[in-house]
Amino acid sequence: MPQSTAASLGTFLRGLFTPVGPPAPLLGRSRRRGVRLLPYFVAVLFTVVLLPVTAVSLSQDYGLNSDAATALAIVQMMPLLLAVRRPLLAWEIAFPAHLAGSAALLTVAVPEGRPWPWSPMATIGMLLLMLALGLRERRRTLVAVWLLTVVASLAFDGLAPERADNTWVPLIVIGGVLLLLTGALRERGDARRALAEQETISEAERSRRTLLEERARIARELHDVVAHHMSVITVQADSAPYRIAGLSDEAGAEFGSIATTARESLTEMRRLLGVLRSEDASGEAGGSERSPQPGVERIPQLVEATVRAGLPVELSMPDALPALPQAVDLSAYRIAQEALANVVRHAPGAATRVSVSVDRGLGSLLVLVVNAAPETGTPPLETGGTGHGLVGMRERVRLVGGTLDTGPLRDGGFRVAAGLPFTAETTTETEEGPRTA
Repeated sequence: MPQSTAASLGTFLRGLFTPVGPPAPLLGRSRRRGVRLLPYFVAVLFTVVLLPVTAVSLSQDYGLNSDAATALAIVQMMPLLLAVRRPLLAWEIAFPAHLAGSAALLTVAVPEGRPWPWSPMATIGMLLLMLALGLRERRRTLVAVWLLTVVASLAFDGLAPERADNTWVPLIVIGGVLLLLTGALRERGDARRALAEQETISEAERSRRTLLEERARIARELHDVVAHHMSVITVQADSAPYRIAGLSDEAGAEFGSIATTARESLTEMRRLLGVLRSEDASGEAGGSERSPQPGVERIPQLVEATVRAGLPVELSMPDALPALPQAVDLSAYRIAQEALANVVRHAPGAATRVSVSVDRGLGSLLVLVVNAAPETGTPPLETGGTGHGLVGMRERVRLVGGTLDTGPLRDGGFRVAAGLPFTAETTTETEEGPRTA
């Protein structure tokens, strides 16, 4: 036989009798403690019963030497305890012992009517091992175990045809059925666990993708804000020598250096963040990214559009607001926009109040959107959601170092409250009562 063929055959055989996974206990994944303990109880019970009965039967019923009978009984039945965690190893120990026992019976005159080559206790022990194997090992291993049992039975039957009584046939039939049923149950359980794990992974991936998409959107908007300021710095630095009379050469050179550095920074920033823009963006989506970003001053227009959609909204907002950083200005608008969109989708017709105020003591812009319970008899436009809304709110609040408080109200309504600092001070974000958006 060529060396490569022999190596391939050896690898195949090792694969047949290599245990699947770590030595975990059978039924160990069950949530019920009684089910988890059942294999231990069965193994101990049958070991305690079969071991002495096998030793006595081989000695008295089959006429085997008592010492040999006791040794064979121990090697044949003790592996049942090992089968709870390592059924394949238990079978690899017990099956040769059963073969040795059948071979030993060839040396004695077995009384007529006694089952051969497998004693009743050996049949029970091998069936229990097949049951354990079916609950743990792969299909090809189960087929190999069954075929080896068939071959061994036929071989002994051929060695002593005068003793043949076909009592080994039930072992082959019942063992095959046990291996088939338990193997099918194991594969079904593995498939269900794999599906549950895949669903968990998919949900985590969806959450991660939602978070990344929202961060990318915020990064694009932040890119526009920073690019605007960097452009202003560049223009002012370039025009300073022409706007300021009597500027010294050293100051002019300094302004020129500032303009050059600003242009380089702007170029690097656009190169770094440019990947966040879709290269093939076109139509409305592409135009929206290039349009000026909205701010607090457009919240009244947002409320008017929501009212036209059939939602009664009351707006409370001061006539004059302090100068806001663009990130805060945009975040306030987006939070109000998403909160109103949630009301439209999940609580159609609910009375809603939008409040924008300024806490000058804390240096924060406060945005509050509160809706009452939806009208009875009016089904929501959406019963589920992707979670994009709350993720976006969290990211925007985190961006400016603000606070976010969301949660249901006792009357069935919902509340979204965001505090967005427009000074250098920052606070920690908190969130309550997650809501699908």
